[in-house]
Amino acid sequence: MWRRVASLSSSISSSFLAQTASRLNTWESLTTGIAQQAKGVIAPKEKTPFITFVLGGPGSGKGTQCIKIVETFGFAHLSAGDLLRREIASKSADGAMILNTIKEGKIVPSQVTVKLIQKEMELSDNHKFLIDGFPRTEENRVSFERIIGVEPNVVLFFDCPEEEMVKRVLNRNEGRVDDNLETIKKRLTAFQALSLPVINYYSERGKLYTIKAIGTEDEIFEQVRPIFAAFETVG
Repeated sequence: MWRRVASLSSSISSSFLAQTASRLNTWESLTTGIAQQAKGVIAPKEKTPFITFVLGGPGSGKGTQCIKIVETFGFAHLSAGDLLRREIASKSADGAMILNTIKEGKIVPSQVTVKLIQKEMELSDNHKFLIDGFPRTEENRVSFERIIGVEPNVVLFFDCPEEEMVKRVLNRNEGRVDDNLETIKKRLTAFQALSLPVINYYSERGKLYTIKAIGTEDEIFEQVRPIFAAFETVG
């Protein structure tokens, strides 16, 4: 299912550090103020956010790898799925709409998800964000860049065969509203149809890293580690 994007994988070569340094120099600060004055003291400039998008179908293992990235490199983990499920549990008007949308296997409106992500970013003291399960569509991507005002530094794509993803989801027994065979199939169809343009876009921008998501957690993480280790070295 995912062979079409296999060619998009970014290789980690001897020029990797140079490419990384170039990318880091392009990012602007998430905050609009360069310096603010308070009681006669100029406040220091906020740190430029380092944003990583994590893409992959349901059951691709991206959530598990996000935990390892957070533990190893100190990112704040923002799971789009968890934020949406939390909104559902809040019994808000948006929560009811989100629940119905997910049950139908459709994509939640971009502005709703971006606003939830934005709120978490504003509340965090961290400047490194790992945004899991987003953007899933081109509309998601455009909305994020318009509302937040920045592009990601890194985009990870966890490439996993469909049959393996289905098996993993059905076996995880976490009680999620969308973890059933019918909904999984709808989600996989939606992911394949809507996420390839996003993956292609970031590949062309030189930001995509494709991870072969088969093997043990540690084996998969050994593909992930050098990507962030290189940025840590440059930083």
